[in-house]
Amino acid sequence: MKKSLKLIVVAAGLMAISVSASAFSTKPCKACHAIDKDVVGPAWKKVADAYGSPAALAAVFKGGFKPEDRKIAGSEEKFKKQEAAMTAQFNTLIKGHEDEAANALFDAVKSGKIGD
Repeated sequence: MKKSLKLIVVAAGLMAISVSASAFSTKPCKACHAIDKDVVGPAWKKVADAYGSPAALAAVFKGGFKPEDRKIAGSEEKFKKQEAAMTAQFNTLIKGHEDEAANALFDAVKSGKIGD
């Protein structure tokens, strides 16, 4: 009985870790983005307008966020210079959370704020 209880507790703990590890937060994004003004990266309103929907943005993320698929960053010189940094941040923060990240961007634009 004690062994079964230990296994249940361990399994529940692992499930809690996997749930929290998969949660997506836009809080770190504030270092480079704002809702309605360009910072290091483009304004999220501009990104939302360019892609039109979370699904369209998620498709770019799922495609590997290739520079040639980036509508804003690929077309504006000031962001082309940030290509390596954007790729690194994508790999660190978004990869594996593509749908969540796209939805979070559009939700942030709608609410007017990034992260807590």
